[in-house]
Amino acid sequence: MSTPTPATPSPSTGAASTTPAAELRGVSQVFGDFTAVDDVDLAIQPGKLTTLLGPSGCGKTTTLRMLAGYSAPTRGTILIGGDDMTRTPPEKRGLGMVFQSYALFPHLSVAENVAYGLKLRRVPAAEREARVGETLDLVGLGHLAASKPKKLSGGQQQRVALARAIAIRPTLLLLDEPLSNLDARLRVQMRAEIRRIQGETGLTVVLVTHDQDEALEMSDDMVLMRAGRVMQQGSPQQVFPAPANRFVADFLGYENFVGLTAGGTVTVRPEHLAVEPATVPRGGADQTAGGLQLTGTVTDVAYRGVDLLVTVVAVDETGARVRLVSDVRATGTSPLSPGDDVVVTAPAGRLVRLPD
Repeated sequence: MSTPTPATPSPSTGAASTTPAAELRGVSQVFGDFTAVDDVDLAIQPGKLTTLLGPSGCGKTTTLRMLAGYSAPTRGTILIGGDDMTRTPPEKRGLGMVFQSYALFPHLSVAENVAYGLKLRRVPAAEREARVGETLDLVGLGHLAASKPKKLSGGQQQRVALARAIAIRPTLLLLDEPLSNLDARLRVQMRAEIRRIQGETGLTVVLVTHDQDEALEMSDDMVLMRAGRVMQQGSPQQVFPAPANRFVADFLGYENFVGLTAGGTVTVRPEHLAVEPATVPRGGADQTAGGLQLTGTVTDVAYRGVDLLVTVVAVDETGARVRLVSDVRATGTSPLSPGDDVVVTAPAGRLVRLPD
């Protein structure tokens, strides 16, 4: 594949810019008695890939649609490149968008699909042809320019949709669950492809996803949402080891939550929790070295090929029954079986203290 000249980013996506590429200030979206987005403040940094992450119904797609202009906020202000675009229609915001369904025109060729937005913008034919060729090379589909979408695989159709959005040289590229219709293996490949394209073009990208692995792998900045509110924002390296609350920790797969008599809760990821047969029965948490040590009973052992999931029921310092899951590398037959008494431990450095 030839290496094309990257699309020229707009001034708002330049590395030296201090103005957010997009900004939401006190934005809410209310449908009757239901508040889909609740007083959100959010800054999208230029030249970065930002993910809006959360479970279904958390408000992430509604936020993206308001940013795109397909839905007007009930309250608040939306700025793009520092300009108030709250009531500006989608076609005048200079944005590119890829929908979950790709929305390709079946009667048009790949090249004609990519050229569609350029035609609407009355880009001259010669420049239009050059941009289509450049963009198709960027996504690795130059050899399929004359093909119709029905002849393409799901991954190829997704790349055509990306190329169509990129060809107009948007100030902001919005992606709404773009990988959800692909199989697991192709999703992983396309994560790397989107990241490569974003890096080569310098585009500012906002991607909506419910997949934590997708967000962690692709994000420069990730925004976790729940019930229309932002729970935490930061880089994966900031958010993953230090979740702000139990919702964030649970969503990112910490699973194990243990109450303390001093108040509050500690959480630890399954891969950092060790389970060994009990030799001397003990109860409570071992705080001598700041680590965690509980006794419990194995309720399930699940072999998954490369790893082993051991589920234990124990009692924490507060007297509450807790379900703990340990995920360790499988090295052979497990010495543990349901009904075994065990000691569950985690070092102090792996415990995350959550707010009360």
